[in-house]
Amino acid sequence: MLVLAVESSCDETAAAIIEDGTTIRSSVVSSHVELHAPFGGVVPEIASRAHLERIQPVIDEALVDAGVLLDAVDVFAATRGPGLVGALIVGVAAAKSLALVYDKPFVGVNHHEGHLFAARLQAPNLAPPFMTLIVSGGHTMIVATDDWGAYRVLGRTVDDAAGEAFDKVARHLGLGYPGGPIIDELAMTGDPKRVQLPRPMLNDGSYDFSFSGLKTAVIRYVAENPEVAMCDVAAGFQAAAVEVLTTKLLRAAHHESMDTVVIGGGVAANSGLRLQVELESEQRGLHCVVPARALCTDNAAMIGAAAAAQYARNGQDSLGLSVAPGLRLG
Repeated sequence: MLVLAVESSCDETAAAIIEDGTTIRSSVVSSHVELHAPFGGVVPEIASRAHLERIQPVIDEALVDAGVLLDAVDVFAATRGPGLVGALIVGVAAAKSLALVYDKPFVGVNHHEGHLFAARLQAPNLAPPFMTLIVSGGHTMIVATDDWGAYRVLGRTVDDAAGEAFDKVARHLGLGYPGGPIIDELAMTGDPKRVQLPRPMLNDGSYDFSFSGLKTAVIRYVAENPEVAMCDVAAGFQAAAVEVLTTKLLRAAHHESMDTVVIGGGVAANSGLRLQVELESEQRGLHCVVPARALCTDNAAMIGAAAAAQYARNGQDSLGLSVAPGLRLG
């Protein structure tokens, strides 16, 4: 079965061809970072226009890379939420139009579920139950996957998402946008022990997160210590965020008696987080799945994998299905 999937929830226009739910025949991503960088963040109107301009060329490239013609596609899929409403409409309209023209099924996918299926693309034999940390610019959550399609969200961020905090700290320090990769690179040359920062909600008994206070602590520290090296600030900030994320993920896995942990989302591309989760999982005898960086950041391959499984479970969606900017998982 061939799925043509489109992802347009934020600032990447992406398309992919997925075979039998686990094989990537092609995956194309067109980033809008250069358009949003002057504003220090994603501008919804600019994102929507960029998706309109890029959606057809990206789909065409994915088809060419896969060596597939449109009439050979079995299912057309798109992210229906969560995300920016204007951006989501572009991708969903494109997939629906193709489904209508070629008289094929359409499937609308939850973006968060896509991040769960990124791990399955990395490890095709991955099977529930497992515990996942989904961490990105807009979301941070702990998800228990009891079965494919059966999810329990055990904890969420109560304020800033982790990726949002990375971007805000980088902007305050004058490092540029997007902040995550910049801080990650700086942290590699810094000493995290030189800048001691709080670990918000680390031992509060919940699986929820809060990064707003950590961001404020960084700003206050730099104001009080203007001579501090930026690499040390980056290392201290990243170490604090990674410790909270890793600890809560592994704690949830232990309490739910799950022996497999997974990470996903754009912040899962962070080298510090990837290393810490792998090391601590190994120490506890847990199986750990860390998708390749290209599968962590927004992409259509993960949407295609999720769509294949969703279609097998529930069949097609109505062409009247609307986008859902605030769509939740579980």
